[in-house]
Amino acid sequence: MLKFKHIAAGATALALMATTAMAEKVLRIQSVLPITADEVFMLNEFGKDVAALTGGSLTIEVLPAGAVVGPRDIMDAVDAGLVEGGFAWTHYWGGKHVAANLFGAPVAGAGVGLDNIAFLSWFQYGGGKELYDRLWDEMGVNVKGFMLQPVGPEALGWFPKPIESMDDFRQMRFRAPPGMVGAAYADIGVPAVAMGGGDILPALEKGTIDAAEWCCPKPDSVFGFQKVLKHYYLQGLHQVTVNADMYVNRDFYDSLTEQEQMALDVAANASLSKSLSYRIYENGKALKDLTENHGVILEDTPQDYFTEYMAAAKKALQAAADEDEFFAEVWQSQKDFADIAVPFWAGAQTSNAGLGRAHAATLK
Repeated sequence: MLKFKHIAAGATALALMATTAMAEKVLRIQSVLPITADEVFMLNEFGKDVAALTGGSLTIEVLPAGAVVGPRDIMDAVDAGLVEGGFAWTHYWGGKHVAANLFGAPVAGAGVGLDNIAFLSWFQYGGGKELYDRLWDEMGVNVKGFMLQPVGPEALGWFPKPIESMDDFRQMRFRAPPGMVGAAYADIGVPAVAMGGGDILPALEKGTIDAAEWCCPKPDSVFGFQKVLKHYYLQGLHQVTVNADMYVNRDFYDSLTEQEQMALDVAANASLSKSLSYRIYENGKALKDLTENHGVILEDTPQDYFTEYMAAAKKALQAAADEDEFFAEVWQSQKDFADIAVPFWAGAQTSNAGLGRAHAATLK
């Protein structure tokens, strides 16, 4: 009996050693957002899937904005290996390569009508993923990217009073996203200011800016914009689709086993679907709460916004394509895809939107 006890004790020790060895790989991901942000909730869901798929051999640890470096330095920190991973939106790095804008936030649906679901179709089956994998070399960073969270369409934003026309809009110091999206606002005379998500509410409270956009009802309500501003505009063109993604230091990624690398791919694909599903319901609940319990007033976006912003977006897209060969290649791929997919998808969505509006009208 004593012999079996020793064998059992040895087996237990070996199992503990194996478990410890399996859990040694930790992928620390520094976010550009505070840990309470809605996007971080879904990032943690992604981490749970990775741990489950690898049996615990690879775990994800999410670090808040500023934990290792400032939000604007995350890509450089991942590139240098100061932190294993980062989480942001690809268009944040448009300064490193202009084509990043076409993956993170193709302005005005890339000018060809790509919404968030059509974008995913292009990304997964229309050649987008292969171009995305090339982006990091074009950018000159030692990084492997994973697209995780498609969102859209984003709300135009929050305002201190109704805007009846673009002339009213141009009177507002407006927080807009960085990159091509914000540049299009500046091109039509809106004084656009780029800043990180965690800085927006303090800037509104101090009067540094007058109006702002971030995302959609749920993430916006988590940041607390309804505490300062009450006029909310859902319809916007600036980010018909916007995609948050994760960047992993390439050397760290190459050190993973084939199973662990596959787990990241599988979990990332699952995150694309789960994020879409999560956001539809959560945004619906948040919008209901904002309008019923926080005095938020839904407004209709002025019509001249759509014509002015689309013209500026197309001008910016063409200028970038004229200047950069890789940007032109990615944009042409999106346009070729849209020529085939958008006529079908837009037609289907028109009837779906009409059906939805008919139901919404019965609730008033």
